[in-house]
Amino acid sequence: MTTFETDPGRLFIGGQWREAADGARTEVVDPSRGTVVTTVAEAGAADVDAAVQAARAAFDAGQWSGPRGRERGRVLLRVAELIRAEADEIARLESLDVGKPITLAHAVDVTNAANDYEYFASLAFSLDGATRDTPMNALAYTRRGPLGVVAAITPFNFPLILAGSKIAPALAAGNTVVHKPADETPLSALYMAGLFQRAGVPDGVVNVVTGAGPVAGDALLRHPGVDKIAFTGSTAIGRHAASVAGENLKPVTMELGGNAAHIVFEDADLEKAVGAVIKGFVFNTGQFCMGGPRLLVARPVYRTLLNILAEAVPGVPVGDPRKVETVVGPMAGEKHLRKVEEYVELARKEGARIVCGGERLDLDGGYYYKPTVIADLANDSRVVQEEIFGPVLTVQPFDDEDEAVALANSTPYGLASGVQTGNLARAHRVADRLQAGIVWVNDWAMLDPAVPFGGVKDSGFGREYGPEALGAYTKVKSVVVSLD
Repeated sequence: MTTFETDPGRLFIGGQWREAADGARTEVVDPSRGTVVTTVAEAGAADVDAAVQAARAAFDAGQWSGPRGRERGRVLLRVAELIRAEADEIARLESLDVGKPITLAHAVDVTNAANDYEYFASLAFSLDGATRDTPMNALAYTRRGPLGVVAAITPFNFPLILAGSKIAPALAAGNTVVHKPADETPLSALYMAGLFQRAGVPDGVVNVVTGAGPVAGDALLRHPGVDKIAFTGSTAIGRHAASVAGENLKPVTMELGGNAAHIVFEDADLEKAVGAVIKGFVFNTGQFCMGGPRLLVARPVYRTLLNILAEAVPGVPVGDPRKVETVVGPMAGEKHLRKVEEYVELARKEGARIVCGGERLDLDGGYYYKPTVIADLANDSRVVQEEIFGPVLTVQPFDDEDEAVALANSTPYGLASGVQTGNLARAHRVADRLQAGIVWVNDWAMLDPAVPFGGVKDSGFGREYGPEALGAYTKVKSVVVSLD
């Protein structure tokens, strides 16, 4: 029996499952059918306060921060082992909750989550400081230690992975955590709470509060007992979160919206490029902050590539996420589907050409939208400039490398970018000029816990993954010992 079935939708605070203080609950909807599958507790400010107090008590008692990093690393390795052992159930919950295809949930979400904890376990084994050579007659060295209580606030599109990208480095460094998952997609967070406990994470070290962002999320942001905020979500909410953190002088990591450009030069291998382009905008039904919804194509191959997309995109399997052959599932909710529809309708009003798609898919009452390719839009169109967050691709031509780079950098975002070219010098040259936290060459969405990612401009600041992420969850203390 799974943890979620044993403790259906209760808050996890101080190692105990409990109802919200006021008994409030909220519905969880299966986006593939538009039906309610369960309810979960809806935390209020009192519940958030209890969770932060539990995390603070655990931190102050040294239950997690006291042991050496290698001891924490061993527990995180057990977390990774349990994720792999229970992959089927975790993938089922993630697919049910988000609507992502079960094959994707297995191959990407569960696999990457296990890799996250495994990778940061390895860094926990080697967490150390450094000696510094100075002209003083002294021994100078640094020590790295945990920050304290971390507030991890995560979005609806990759609940398991984006929780792991915060919780794994936070735990590796010795912090305690209060996790507030997206109100639409709380199931894997609740499951992981029980998994942490079984792996040997002490009570109070990881706490999970489910509930609405304006209530539970805001209470967590403003809580004086929180020492660090790690947030992934929209740029608008990120601005609010960063403002609150600034008022209280708390360190933050902000991974926000994206609207990446995918550049295809005339010397690219078009067959491979098309595969990367399609993956870039339909992956996770386009609900991917590092997706590639803006395609920039060298004019000599512009019409050819459009024709290939017009034939290939309608053949991408869209449907029931429970079927192994499905590539594109439903949007995560009705409001997300309506947002996509509004952008496509705006494109039509502006005279754009809908190359394919452009409408809902009526299937089982779910929130499906056909993968859509749009051409003939001006660069200043809102459809080009804003984050749609759905399976929609806009296509624009360019005449030379400078124009391609200028178009790519023309939006307020800077999370990811992509380059398709057979010219190695051009690949490096263009990658250097693109304003983005990560640039992929001749593929898309190549991610690994060892490779940091994060944004510039309106896409946020700070980095997740890699040693850079672990550094964001530690504080450095310098010690200088006189040798006189």
